[in-house]
Amino acid sequence: MKMPSVLRAALAALVLFALAPLASARADEGFVTLTIYKAGWIIGGSGGSGVLRFRGRTYPLSTGGLDYGLVFGGSKTVLRGRVSNIWRASDVAGVYGAAGAGLAIGRGARAIVLTNQKGAVLELTGHQVGLMANADLSGLAITMR
Repeated sequence: MKMPSVLRAALAALVLFALAPLASARADEGFVTLTIYKAGWIIGGSGGSGVLRFRGRTYPLSTGGLDYGLVFGGSKTVLRGRVSNIWRASDVAGVYGAAGAGLAIGRGARAIVLTNQKGAVLELTGHQVGLMANADLSGLAITMR
């Protein structure tokens, strides 16, 4: 049985009209600034604060985390960058995990990409000041204040 071309065109238009909201519904992005203080000897800890700028508003953030492996020293790290794949500001909150290695004597550069359980992706760059040597597994929790 052959479907008339007018009916096929009407059906195709109906399907496209129904799917249009799904095509325009996509995740957004924002910008993050974090200041993190880290110290440790084998087991390390970190804490700090920051802000998220998202859809014209600014949201305060808190950070905290643990490191395990080769961790020695103390440092202050300031990171700035983009957070993508978020639907609302609260999507940036969560636990981010990373394995990494680094050495900072005085001032050094940092770059990192992290993902949380909600799919938010942080792409951050910045600088680290202090004396810190690490080859460790670390977790960073970000919460909204």
